[in-house]
Amino acid sequence: MITQDQLKDVLDRADKLKHYLRIDEKQIEWEEEDLRTQAPDFWDDPKRAEAQMKKVKGIKKWIDGYDEVRTMADELQLAFDFYKEEMVTEQEVDEAYQKAIKAIEDLELMNMLRQEEDPMDAVLKINSGAGGTEAQDWAQMLMRMYMRWAEAHGYKVTIANLLEAEDAGIKSVTMQIEGGEYAYGYLKSENGVHRLVRVSPFNAQGKRMTSFASVFVTPLVDDTIEVYVDPAKLSWDTFRSSGAGGQNVNKVESGVRLRYWYTDPDTGEEEEILIENTETRDQPKNKERALTLLRSQLYDRAMKKRMEAQAKIEAGKKKIEWGSQIRSYVFDDKRVKDHRTNFETRDVESVMNGKLDGFIKAYLMEFASENTEG
Repeated sequence: MITQDQLKDVLDRADKLKHYLRIDEKQIEWEEEDLRTQAPDFWDDPKRAEAQMKKVKGIKKWIDGYDEVRTMADELQLAFDFYKEEMVTEQEVDEAYQKAIKAIEDLELMNMLRQEEDPMDAVLKINSGAGGTEAQDWAQMLMRMYMRWAEAHGYKVTIANLLEAEDAGIKSVTMQIEGGEYAYGYLKSENGVHRLVRVSPFNAQGKRMTSFASVFVTPLVDDTIEVYVDPAKLSWDTFRSSGAGGQNVNKVESGVRLRYWYTDPDTGEEEEILIENTETRDQPKNKERALTLLRSQLYDRAMKKRMEAQAKIEAGKKKIEWGSQIRSYVFDDKRVKDHRTNFETRDVESVMNGKLDGFIKAYLMEFASENTEG
């Protein structure tokens, strides 16, 4: 049974959220922006209309989130009072408390996702690092882990490019995670090197081995985001691509390889961005998707410049080896630990099945506020 102090904590947090999120102001803003969508010529410019609808929906999400918090907090207060009159059970009060806490924590977490890019879809790339077959197997395990996480949260996962290893596992994969909200906002916590320690099934001596894989996450831009691509710096190659599992070798060159020379606006240094796409057997569609991935990368770079996060970019270029990892997965000790937040769990199996919310929340609560406007 919850205490009077626990009830007070819920009510206080609900009140603070209303003030901190400026819910009354958002209600007025939503009414004004929603009114614009009712203009007779609203859909004459579909692109602009979609952007406006997205804006209205975004504001409403905050209002609905707070309304849920307020409802749950009020229901908890009622349940607590009714318990004194023996009209509800302890279990019912505790259940009302859990619902209220979840609604509050969900909204508090969403408040950590207020950057322009946070609501966007995400591009997630995994590269195997030092460790040969073991590292390639680890990269494939991470791919499965993120696919499970996405599936559990209602996102659609599309494999844009997959480079399988000769023996087992994968050398690299590029995935697009779309169809929900805040995919990038949540997954940006996964940027960095992931370290695996286990008794390797690929080692005849049964030795404990350490492997690495890197994860890079960028926002997936849509048509509402303006990103300039210089045609003079762009070139294409085409190649034959195979279907799932290497079956049905394509008779035409539907796979595309995009090369783009990026010039750093601060240093003037040039760097080649290479993107491959074998998503479909339609070359024009693959070209279109590759261009979207390029625009996403260019947007990501501009965004990091804007946020003065050059140090983070440099950190992302660390060698995929010992000492640079953000998280360790130690299978025989049954332990997964994030080295940035010290969040740790012993439920390794659940983590590998996509249960990452604890790590994501710990990261956002500790680091997102650094870049959150007041």
